[in-house]
Amino acid sequence: MGRSARTVAEGRGVPRPSVSFGAFVCAAQRRGELVVQPRMGFAAPAAMRRGLLATKRAAATTVGTLTLDSFTRTGDKGAALRALGRGEDLNGYPIVAHGPATTRAVLDGIHGPDFPVQVRHGSAAPQEIFRTLILSGLDATEGGPASYCLPYGRRPLAESLNNWRECCELLARVREFGCEPHLETFGGCMMGQLCPPSLLIALSVLEGVFFRAHGLRSVSLSYAQQTHPLQDTLAVNALRVLAGELLTGIDWHITLYTYMGVYPRTEGGARLLNESAARLAKDTGAARLIVKTAAEALRIPTVEENIEALESAGAAAAAVAPATGSAPPPDTPGDNQILAEARALVEAVLDLHPDPGQALLLAFERGFLDVPFCLHPDNPQRARSYLDPTGWLRWSDIGAMPIGAIAEVSRHQRMASADLLSSLTYVERRFDALALQRESLPAQPPQSATSATSAKE
Repeated sequence: MGRSARTVAEGRGVPRPSVSFGAFVCAAQRRGELVVQPRMGFAAPAAMRRGLLATKRAAATTVGTLTLDSFTRTGDKGAALRALGRGEDLNGYPIVAHGPATTRAVLDGIHGPDFPVQVRHGSAAPQEIFRTLILSGLDATEGGPASYCLPYGRRPLAESLNNWRECCELLARVREFGCEPHLETFGGCMMGQLCPPSLLIALSVLEGVFFRAHGLRSVSLSYAQQTHPLQDTLAVNALRVLAGELLTGIDWHITLYTYMGVYPRTEGGARLLNESAARLAKDTGAARLIVKTAAEALRIPTVEENIEALESAGAAAAAVAPATGSAPPPDTPGDNQILAEARALVEAVLDLHPDPGQALLLAFERGFLDVPFCLHPDNPQRARSYLDPTGWLRWSDIGAMPIGAIAEVSRHQRMASADLLSSLTYVERRFDALALQRESLPAQPPQSATSATSAKE
């Protein structure tokens, strides 16, 4: 019996919630509630348990997170064990080093139908992570063969694709326990910033197709909040359209990430950004939001700071009427452009090979997919983007991507180092300035994400 089959056999008697992660999120969305989630991870089991319990008790609709440490992400269990033995802190929860029994104790009485928990890790070779989370009684995680390979190291993409194929098939077998496993693609968060939305959407959908091809029936598609609220609104709508077309026959929802780049340095600016993401999620019908805290620019957040961010985001979302799911008006600037680019990318990639994994590999080899500013050897590194004065992300070079007849490309806008630094700090400066401005004005009613404008506008 192979290790994967043995893992499934050994996991049969482990207690699991009767409601899956995906079903919980979708049920909350039907009630008009946005699910908010931290990226919380602590090395010590007692601290991790305290964080999960506080998240469960927060005044918001929440799910829990076990965010893993960097040693576990890179497969260095020995280093994690040595660090734990010396009493050193880690930047996350070392699930493999702790082992299933310890994690089951951390989850005992907390993880259940009313509070599912997801493992977040960042690994291109996550087999041991998947085996351990299954034996720990968990069945929800995230990542992807491209999105957890290209940004994080130099492991060959072909190797990552094989690793993730094995992991998807292993996770899918958890269905034999009577529950529906869930996998979220990280494809819509590639590099975190300065990646035009159409490519993020294409990567998210393509990894979702990969997951379905290898047995998953409950998935979520990610999109990271970028630099312009209207562009983000159009992007999430485009993601929904393509998912509806290409992920038929399975359950899916959209997960929005609060901006992942340089964060505001003021507490007020950070809170405004977090709340803007919550309103964007509610406006666009995203079902789940990954929040960030006011301490993001300074250090690893405490449990209390995570809870404050969850409750602030939950309150901001609750103040917005549920989305109707309709598309923006046809004359909205940029409407159809993002969807057209994303559709062209997805269709061109899927036409390369009937197997979606091989199609992804060929797409990067031929330059059909090309992530700006990503230095991984398997990324073509020809595409470039820039931020226009209004905060809209645009292409300055599309390389060999098959969107030449669709994309608006301004080749004279290639960024110098000073332009890149200015673009990377655009959101930080915008929301810090907006916070200072708000402090001098009477309280205003919350705006929708589509009507919000930048401080410069």
